[in-house]
Parts: sequence; C-alpha cells; structure tokens
Amino acid sequence: MYAVILAGGGGTRLWPLSTPERPKPFLRLIGEETLIQRSVARLAPLVAPADVFVVTDRRYCDLVREQLPGIPESNFLGEPLGRNTAAAVAFAAEAIARPADEVMLVLPADAHIADEAGLRAALAVAADVATDGHLVTLGVKPDRPETGYGYVLARPPARVVGGRETYAVDRFVEKPTAERAEELIATGLASWNAGIFVWTRGAIRDRLFRHAPEIVVPIRAICSSGTGEDLDLAYPLLRSTSIDYAVMEPASLEGAVAVVPIDVGWSDLGSWAALRDAWNEEAHGGASGARTGATGSDGAVGTGNMRDLGSSNTLVLAGGRLVVTIGLKDTIVVDTPEALLICAADRSQDVRAIAEEMMLSTRPPSTMETKP
Repeated sequence: MYAVILAGGGGTRLWPLSTPERPKPFLRLIGEETLIQRSVARLAPLVAPADVFVVTDRRYCDLVREQLPGIPESNFLGEPLGRNTAAAVAFAAEAIARPADEVMLVLPADAHIADEAGLRAALAVAADVATDGHLVTLGVKPDRPETGYGYVLARPPARVVGGRETYAVDRFVEKPTAERAEELIATGLASWNAGIFVWTRGAIRDRLFRHAPEIVVPIRAICSSGTGEDLDLAYPLLRSTSIDYAVMEPASLEGAVAVVPIDVGWSDLGSWAALRDAWNEEAHGGASGARTGATGSDGAVGTGNMRDLGSSNTLVLAGGRLVVTIGLKDTIVVDTPEALLICAADRSQDVRAIAEEMMLSTRPPSTMETKP
C-alpha cells in the first residue's frame, strides 16, 4: 500500500493568510504542524514514510522538502502547473512505478481530521474493497445540509467489510441548493465527498484510459519515454478537471465505485468559518491535538496578540499589532502585514472572489499585451 498526497495551491478562501507563495497546505492552522505535515503523520503506521508520495505544483517542491524531511526527495512529483486533480492523479498513477494490484491511497494535503485512528481504520477497509477492482471513495456523514460540498449517494444494500458497512455508489451530486441538500440528507444514503480515494494502481489507470484518455495518454507517454521538457510542453494542454468529473462520476454509472461512510470529525477547512468551527471544537476537547491559538474570554477564538470583550462565534487572527474586538457576532478578523480582512462569517466563502481579484490586479502583464 502506498499513499499519494495532493498538495496543490489554491486556498484562496483563506486569504490573506493563504497566498500563492505559501498556500493552505503549508500553513499551521490547527496544532503545531502544518496541514501537509499532519496529513502525512496521520497515515502512520498504516503507510510508511518511504511509501508516501506528494504531487504538488513545482513552485512548492522546496516547501515540501522543508516541511517533510522524512519523505524521500524522489517521492516528490512536481507538476509544471496545476491542472486540477485528474491530471495530478494520472501523473501519480503513471510516474510511480508500483505493481498493478497494489493499493493506492489518494488524499488531499489540507484536510482536518479529528479522529485519525478512525480514518486509518476506514482506509484499511477501503483497501480491502479496492482489491476487487472497485474505485473507493470515503464519504463523510453529514451533520447539516451543506451547500458547499458535493455529495455521494449510496445504493443499498450495505456490504459489511471488516465490520464496517460499505455501499455501491448510485451517483455523485454536485454542490446542491439548500433544499436539495436537505432532501439528500433525509434519504440517509448521502454523504459529503471528502476527496479521499482508494483503488489499485491498475484499476485507476484502466479507468483513466477509459474515461479521460486525453489526460492520461500524454502523461503515460512522457512517463514511459519522455523528459521533463516534454512534460512542460504537454501539461498546459491537458484538460483541467477534477478526478470526480473525469473518472468517478462515469465509473459510478458502470457500477465500479464504492463508498465507505466515515464519521471522523472531517473538515476541508475551506473557509474562515470552517476554521473557526474547527478551533471551537479543539477548544472544547477535540481529539486531534493542541490548537495553535487562544480562546478569548467571551467567545472569540483566535491566535496572536488579541483581546476580546463580549464577542461570540468570532474568529480573530492577529498579526504583530494588538487586535481588540468588542461585541462582535459571527465575524472573521484576519490581520496580516499585507492586508486586513473583516467579514461576516456567513460570507466567508466570498473571500475567494476578493483573493482572485487581488491576484489578477498584481499579475504582471503578458508579453503579448501592447502598452498604450
């Protein structure tokens, strides 16, 4: 068994802390380790460090090397540029020379898991299911009608593997409306798509070739006989799409996908509000270790040089200077040397739009542009 950690860039919804120079996976957001360090550490002893591989944008190889000194440098796969998870998975499936029947775990570098032993147990069950050729996804038990996640809809009856219920996947559902999310949860068969996958190397190579040949065929040719220069030329031409769209959804229609439901305190930390909730959980006895930061005396959770009086459901990240909050409700405050963010917690998903606008405004002009 080996593991592939996907450590792309992005993290724009955690701007201004997450930046193109140091994106979300490389930040210490919960505990004393960065998210990618914790993602690797929680796999032990299921997967040894020598069997952990990291696919990342080539810009971040130095960060990976710095933060994961226990992983062999030959296990770092640098993409010329990010082309979403389908290309990253195809790159890993072709470039990492392992037997076709060996189980391959694929996990994001930037998720938070409270019950890490529970995750390892679920991965072990998923590995057993994958040995018969199924593509397996881990589905998070939903506790609210969340509209920011995709859903996996199971098809009964359950199959018990290793004492745990597993299901065939009926279909994937993209981010639904609130009403549709409530309907899905009411079925008792829906779970959030956590982006955690388990399959054999042979199974994912076959399905990529069947459903996304325009992505895997160029990568396969380069990995078998090409060079880094060939990869640089081919990668920008690859279709940028997720492994969910490219493979998992069409494969589920063929009955080739299974889901292992999990309830392990998962969060993708995809917004400041999600980070606030995770920190609140840690402050009230969460299981994943010490949280970097402090809890304000009256309901603000945060870190740095902060003081609060009478706030509730508020997150404060203070930089060098003192940040004082009084009587705030459901608010996000992030103070960095580069920018100050203040937003309503229920609008924290909109931070992405601002971050992307900021990146566009600071991007150097193309050499093809003519100056007035």
